[in-house]
Amino acid sequence: MKFQELIGLAVFDVDEGRQIGKISDVWVSGDWKLQALELEGRSLFSSSAKSVSWEDIVAYGEDAVMIRNQQAVRKTKADDIQYTFLTGKNKLKDMDVLTEEGVLLGKATDVYFDQEMGNTILGIEISDGFVSDLLEGRKWLPLAEGMSIGKNAIMVPPMSEERLGKTIHSVNG
Repeated sequence: MKFQELIGLAVFDVDEGRQIGKISDVWVSGDWKLQALELEGRSLFSSSAKSVSWEDIVAYGEDAVMIRNQQAVRKTKADDIQYTFLTGKNKLKDMDVLTEEGVLLGKATDVYFDQEMGNTILGIEISDGFVSDLLEGRKWLPLAEGMSIGKNAIMVPPMSEERLGKTIHSVNG
């Protein structure tokens, strides 16, 4: 599953069967773990956001995310959020992906994670530009030892260019 597929999904409280909100972003830790899902409603200059920690998610699928109850929804200070996928000051989407030798592989367009493995991130989807995406398709780079999220770029180990694989998804998702 990809982060883009989570954005916009409804979040339901299992105890009461109520919709709590919709997912607006995904939070990631510096060690490439899915931390939390941000719920809609944060204003542009807000100092906090409503979120659900990954540990509080009971189940999720292509149509909804299920949490035990409303107590799982927390307010988190913006300064306590390491990395976000879509918005915020430390967002992964459209971040340059660079090798340690200075080779630009493209920009991060999505993040893959395994539903069976909890919050484990498998790799990142990379775009080399719209025309290249149309002609060759987007590439994906499996997560590897030595990949790190920097201030302005995702740094990947040497020889990462050889590990790029083609995605089987179209440009639109």
